[in-house]
Amino acid sequence: MRFFPILAAIVVSAMVYVFVFQRETLTGTETTDAPAAAESATAAEENEGAVGVVVMRSVARAIDSAVVLRGQTEADRQVELRAETSGQVISDPLRKGAFVEKGQLLCSLDPATRKATLAEAQARLQEAQSRVPEAEARLDEARARLEEARINDNAAAKLSEGGFASDTRVASTKADVSTAMAGVETARAGLESTRSGIQSAEAAVAAAEWEIHRLSIRSPFAGLLESDTAELGSLLQPGALCATVIQLDPIMMVGFVPETEVNRVEMGARAGGQLAAGDQLEGKVTFLSRAADPETRTFRVEIEVPNPDLRFRDGQTAKIVIAADGTTAHLLPQSALTLNDEGTMGVRVVTEDQMAEFVPVTFLRDTPNGVWLGGLPEKADVIIIGQEFVIDGVRVTPSYQEVSQ
Repeated sequence: MRFFPILAAIVVSAMVYVFVFQRETLTGTETTDAPAAAESATAAEENEGAVGVVVMRSVARAIDSAVVLRGQTEADRQVELRAETSGQVISDPLRKGAFVEKGQLLCSLDPATRKATLAEAQARLQEAQSRVPEAEARLDEARARLEEARINDNAAAKLSEGGFASDTRVASTKADVSTAMAGVETARAGLESTRSGIQSAEAAVAAAEWEIHRLSIRSPFAGLLESDTAELGSLLQPGALCATVIQLDPIMMVGFVPETEVNRVEMGARAGGQLAAGDQLEGKVTFLSRAADPETRTFRVEIEVPNPDLRFRDGQTAKIVIAADGTTAHLLPQSALTLNDEGTMGVRVVTEDQMAEFVPVTFLRDTPNGVWLGGLPEKADVIIIGQEFVIDGVRVTPSYQEVSQ
């Protein structure tokens, strides 16, 4: 009766032994996992000491290698109109913001006695001019007397040769000739004095007319009033401000080019700008300074922009982009940039044998999507995460990320 329980216990024990202690032999796992274990060991040996990095596969693209500057808008012309003489303002004021035409009256000063001074100078001029005929007649009369004296002297000399005139007569006629010559010189001097008087009177008339002309202050060009004109009844002294006029069409964008970029800017090159408010401007380069600023070592550049509706104002901040020769470059995250031991800016790339290598780059342009860099080959595997933890020759384990186009 007890034989079967004992047999069952022996069979169960044997099966437990086989499944627990001989499982690998029973299932064949020992044979099939051996190559995988060897491969894992080899991979681990190869990756021993490698640094994991994130790499971007970048391909160079053609871009317009523009010169980018920071600048501002400026009025094409701006002038402060000031009084050249003293006087009380007798014209109604014009308010700032008003548009004025070329030659429009801005300030008119009280002439006071200036018109009387002009009338007096004109009278003196007429008086001086009236003396000219009298002075010319005196000169003609003196010349006639001289001619008569010379005739008498010649006749006396001939009579004296024939014994018909005395030496006293000859001497007398010669004295008459000398007196007549002196009379001619006196008459000529009187005529010159009269002419000098005319010139002096003309100068006085011109001065009086110019003094009256300076009483009217006019706009030298069409533009906008940046300030109110002088108030009615105010007293202006020489140098006192009447008004400020600016011309905004065309308007200028002004920037300063560093000496490393100045050779890339050409006269007549197309240029654009963006104001802080988002407005876009387009124009062309009309001026490039030949002399650098002594403090900043930069060169002034001016870009003329049409502004017929006076939309753009003087003094607005602008980002200026000047067209230059195109080139190829890589668009990479700004965080990919790093420095080597010499302080040179560059990026680290992954070589074909999975090594890190530093490559110097040239910064071309900054954009919201990254920075455009030159100096890299056409295709480059650039480390964008982990570049600060490797140096040249260090083996890396890259995880690739495709560049966003």
